[in-house]
Amino acid sequence: MSTATETPKVDAKLVKELREKSGAPMGDCLKALQETKGNMEEAFVVLRKRGMASAAKKATRTTNEGAVGTYIHAGGKIGVLLELNCESDFVARTEDFQGLLRDVAMHIAASDPRYVRKEDVTSDDMDREKDIYRSQAAATGKPPAVVEKILEGKMSKFYEEVCLLEQPFIKEQSQTIAQLIASKVAKLGENISVRRFARFKVGDPNWTVATTKLAAEDSEA
Repeated sequence: MSTATETPKVDAKLVKELREKSGAPMGDCLKALQETKGNMEEAFVVLRKRGMASAAKKATRTTNEGAVGTYIHAGGKIGVLLELNCESDFVARTEDFQGLLRDVAMHIAASDPRYVRKEDVTSDDMDREKDIYRSQAAATGKPPAVVEKILEGKMSKFYEEVCLLEQPFIKEQSQTIAQLIASKVAKLGENISVRRFARFKVGDPNWTVATTKLAAEDSEA
């Protein structure tokens, strides 16, 4: 009698549904569903973790190709210009890459981030927020160690509010923009990065123009 563990059978409809939700290849979706015994939400988490791991391995690879996309919202009252980079012109022209470009531009229009990454936040902005949050926490009378923990949580929330990659994706709140991009990195096999974006709103003089520090360093090299 064989003691080998049988691979659980997974409904093809679940595999298709997970692929549409995650953008991952069919084979990866099948494996994730088999590992989680058909649990869609757990399988989605598995794919997200693998996507982030794949993206991390490719993060140092140069992204000198890509495309510039636009998104116009609210009857022409809000406009976004976004440069999204990848490693090859071939990938830049794929439907997946162009769809990602549109989704991220739309997200920027809706969420109005001020920076690309948390590493791009200026020291002035960071110091100001830390001073405010530290003073608020200290006023509660809690011990210094607790105050620092509170500060850490407050800064994490601050980064989520102002940094594009830290924000929950407006069409899928369970994943961040960084995780959305990571899923496409895993699927397309190339590093993908946001280089810069600009957001304009009619009548608002405080428009946003953000360029990641890595892009600025590349241009100076």
